[in-house]
Amino acid sequence: IGAANNLLAAMLDNHIYQGNTLRIDPKRITWKRVVDMNDRQLRSIVNGLGPRTNGVVREDGYDITVASEIMAVLCLSSSITDLKERLAKMIVAYTYDEQPVTAGDLKAAGAMAALLKDAMKPNLVQTLEGTPAFIHGGPFANIAHGCNSVMATRMALKLGDYVVTEGGFGADLGAEKFVDIKCRMSGLKPSACVIVATVRALKHHGGVAKADLNNEDLNALEKGLPNLLRHVENVTKVYGLPAVVAINRFPTDSEAELELIRTKCRELGVNVALSEVWGKGGEGGRELAEEVVRLCEQPNQFSFAYDSELSIEEKLDTIVKRVYHGSKAVLTPDAKKQAKQLAEPGFGSYPI
Repeated sequence: IGAANNLLAAMLDNHIYQGNTLRIDPKRITWKRVVDMNDRQLRSIVNGLGPRTNGVVREDGYDITVASEIMAVLCLSSSITDLKERLAKMIVAYTYDEQPVTAGDLKAAGAMAALLKDAMKPNLVQTLEGTPAFIHGGPFANIAHGCNSVMATRMALKLGDYVVTEGGFGADLGAEKFVDIKCRMSGLKPSACVIVATVRALKHHGGVAKADLNNEDLNALEKGLPNLLRHVENVTKVYGLPAVVAINRFPTDSEAELELIRTKCRELGVNVALSEVWGKGGEGGRELAEEVVRLCEQPNQFSFAYDSELSIEEKLDTIVKRVYHGSKAVLTPDAKKQAKQLAEPGFGSYPI
């Protein structure tokens, strides 16, 4: 991914150096280079210094490799052909006339796909107990869609009776993008959802200092529970999926605290299962696994949070209202301009 990303960056700068027939504005280049290290000194740089043959002097920067758009594209691709088509559509810069320039315009997609041909293959590993698992892809949920690859999930579905996959960052950011982006673009339909929580985190949400989290505090736990319950409602009411709350149990969790969580979740029609796999291995997840199997046999009304035909601004507004429970989405003038620019080449129908 790093090589493909930086190949595209090199081809972009070389195009400008060789005459710039696409009329790319060096001040409107959005594509950054990447390095597989979080090096803050490289986030904003000036390059092209020195003799004329070193290229055009301009401001640039480095992202960490997993933040590359190529990571997100790879994880949504269903084949090498699909990958090539998606790579070609990536916007890398704008012209002096403010028209988008894509990797396809630079004729970079084929070479990038060739570099990625082996990266498309999921990595098969196993747990300590011999359970097979695929590790493949890791786009950040705060800037991309936070899910592993479509190819790994589909391959797992061919090989196992039940497949567990993760959408990072909670039932708002992670699950929303898993549902509205990954499932929508791949046709995947989940059967059930596991929402993971800890007593300690909920007490922290209720105002308890980190140093005091080992002490029983039912009042703080009750104050923190609305956060968990909102995630539960997003899953069951917005996405229409049966859910279970998995409590990653710590030795300091009291029975009274666990019972309070059970009671509050039961009021929403959702069961709680303790998970102690960190200490007991697979046996520590038996209760959770049995509940997941039961839920998978239940009917569900799986649905997306918004309709794909809505405009970019309407989709953002719907997400704010239905998932984050805000009153409305407010876009800055620059954001409105960017939304219009993205809609004109046909990206308006894409998921957010």
